[in-house]
Formats: sequence, structure tokens, C-alpha cells
Amino acid sequence: MTETRAKQLEEALRAAGVRVTRQRAALLRVLADSADHPDATELHSRAEAAGAGVSLATVYRTLTTLQAQGVIEKLEFQGEPARWETADQQHHDHMIDVDTGEVMEFTSERIERLQAEIAAAMGYEIVHHRMELYVRRKQAR
Repeated sequence: MTETRAKQLEEALRAAGVRVTRQRAALLRVLADSADHPDATELHSRAEAAGAGVSLATVYRTLTTLQAQGVIEKLEFQGEPARWETADQQHHDHMIDVDTGEVMEFTSERIERLQAEIAAAMGYEIVHHRMELYVRRKQAR
């Protein structure tokens, strides 16, 4: 599945006229295999562990190219380094644990409906949105 997803991301780049270099292909594989939201240094470490042989500077340049082509999305959470995820996912929102930095994805049809209702009540329709909830685990009492 991961290899198929990585190939689909490569095809999206080719369709946009972008050459799929060995480094870009390696980073796409790492991103396609990621269940979390890695930052550039985490991506570099994972690519190195996979034997990709890419420098951190190449990782940053490649991330910029992939983002410009709409293949990946940059996530910037308060006080955290930029994190990355593939752009081929269904819409979801994020919860960020302020103590651990863990980023969790969630979806809620109830929240989506409420947002649309609020926008409509004010005479608008939602074109795009991003929701981030900064959370702390409740203490046991």
C-alpha cells in the first residue's frame, strides 16, 4: 500500500512536469510510510535509515518543491518546527498535545456541520479551513 501511495505521489509530480529524482522518490516513500507528522530532521533521519543518502539541505529543498507542487502540506503548530503530511488525504483536523508535541488527526461531522452553519448564518460559505486544538491530557482525580 505504501509503495503504491508513493508511486501515486511520484506520478502527481511527473504530471506537473517535475523530475522525480532519487532523493524526491526517497522522501515520498518516507512520507507515504509515515503515520505521524514528521518535521524535516525526522524525515532526514528516516530517509538516512532507509539508505537514501540525502543531506538535510536536500530534504529542505525537496520539501519546498513538493509543497509548491501540492503533493505535501506544511503544518505549522505553535512553538513547534514545521511538520509535513501528504496532501492526498481526506479532510481532517488536528489536536496537538501541548506537553508532548504529539499531533493527532481527527474528524467530526458535527464540527464540520456547525462550521458550515456559522459561515452560512453570516452570509458566507466555507472554501477551506484548518482547525487545530491545543490540548492537555486531563489529570486523574
